[in-house]
Amino acid sequence: MTLRKPTVSDASSIAAISLEVWIGTYLKRGVSAFFADYALTEFTPAKTAKLISDPNQFMLVSQNDEGIDGFMRVSTASKAPVAGCSEMEIATLYVQPRHHGKGIGKRLLNAAFQHCDETNVPSVWLATNAENTPAIAFYLAQGFKHVGETHFRIEDQGYLNYVYAYQFA
Repeated sequence: MTLRKPTVSDASSIAAISLEVWIGTYLKRGVSAFFADYALTEFTPAKTAKLISDPNQFMLVSQNDEGIDGFMRVSTASKAPVAGCSEMEIATLYVQPRHHGKGIGKRLLNAAFQHCDETNVPSVWLATNAENTPAIAFYLAQGFKHVGETHFRIEDQGYLNYVYAYQFA
């Protein structure tokens, strides 16, 4: 497994992982048109290619012998939904479920920390669904602290998310 910066040619692979992880994590009781339409509109190769090319986004992918198995994205100038956080956000940290437990998420997160540290920010924040207990346990084990709540919105629907921050020494 190697970590590397993605190229635009990786956009379809990253979009596919986004669909897989998002649907598998958040749609536990079946897929309705409401959520399918959101996911298929949001996680596209075209939108992913724009993120890869955006200078305000720092992305890395985890590459194994077969292809990409995870990725992370750090956004700069991202206003936190709670006071006291920097404008540096870990916007996405996705690893294919079949690759959980192999250290990929931790390596991606450590690379995100290194990037943030190199930019001299005092902290980094992220939000995760309040029902995503595996992700919450992972972030807490890595030193994040719960600092507030927000809601992830799809159209007029809101879903409780917890906000976590990591302070650099």
